[in-house]
Amino acid sequence: MMDFESFGAQTPAHPLSQTDKAAAVLLAMGKSVAGKLLKFFTQSELQAIIAAAQSLRAIPPHELEALVNEFEDLFTEGAGLMDNARAIESILEEGLTPDEVDGLLGRRATFQSYEANIWDRLQECDPVLVAQALAKEHPQTIAYVLSMMPSSFGAKVLLQLSETQRPDILNRAVNIKNVSPKAAAIIEARVMEMIDEMEAERNSPGPAKIAEVMNELEKGQVDTLLASLETINTDSAKKVRPKIFLFDDILFMPQRSRVQLFNDVSTDIITMALRGSAPDLRESVLASIGARQRRMIESDLAVGDAGINPRDIAIARRSITQEAIRLAAGGQLELKDKEAAAA
Repeated sequence: MMDFESFGAQTPAHPLSQTDKAAAVLLAMGKSVAGKLLKFFTQSELQAIIAAAQSLRAIPPHELEALVNEFEDLFTEGAGLMDNARAIESILEEGLTPDEVDGLLGRRATFQSYEANIWDRLQECDPVLVAQALAKEHPQTIAYVLSMMPSSFGAKVLLQLSETQRPDILNRAVNIKNVSPKAAAIIEARVMEMIDEMEAERNSPGPAKIAEVMNELEKGQVDTLLASLETINTDSAKKVRPKIFLFDDILFMPQRSRVQLFNDVSTDIITMALRGSAPDLRESVLASIGARQRRMIESDLAVGDAGINPRDIAIARRSITQEAIRLAAGGQLELKDKEAAAA
């Protein structure tokens, strides 16, 4: 196949016919792609294209780009570059892979890449934070965003929305009609803003680092520090508080999560961690383990705490909370019941 340098020496101002344009686009595709399309042309069409290619003038990159754009506009309107090529879109899709079609239709490929990028990035965010951000939007907007999300992530976000919101949003999502490109662009721009805000928050090391420090302290000390921080900056306290998980917070975990947590914790560590604990917290932990293990721990605790080093108790509690944080980060359990977290 000829390259552009070998084309006829026509003047750049010479206008291209529709057949010339078809030849130029085919040549720009390259052999492997163009070859798949040639079988869809009739013999007379191929002869016209070959003749046009042999006398085609050199086409600069900017003009070729304009041709491709024109080609896209024409097939979108239902017309081809040649009189008998009205079905060019179906021909492209049958003869080429999706990636090859996207490569040819540069603007459409860019849009699809941008569109996919939005929902892929949104899926990487915390569904709780996504739901909180969406809750401030109009129900129709929420319905559209949910309809665009990957189904598994959309389910997680939906469950985080209030029960009073869900029926209306589900009804709107079920009956959603084609959204105009202008409205879709506005919504997607807002989603991008939400993603940027959540990613900036997630990538900020400050709250996580301070939470790590506070997780090493006793509950009374943490409460005092958070109260002091809140008097200075309420927003800072709100950023840190959800990231703190202390041994006493086990009381607010869903029962299923407590069972998961203590499934692999040794009896000795559980016994040590429960020494000096409040009765309600102790009962919530003991109710999460097997009957035999519970009897053993209760027997050891009945002896009393005489001679027990408080540091050993703190170490045992810290090992359990760190395991809880690790499992929660992997999505294997929830640190706090939804109702308790909202309180």
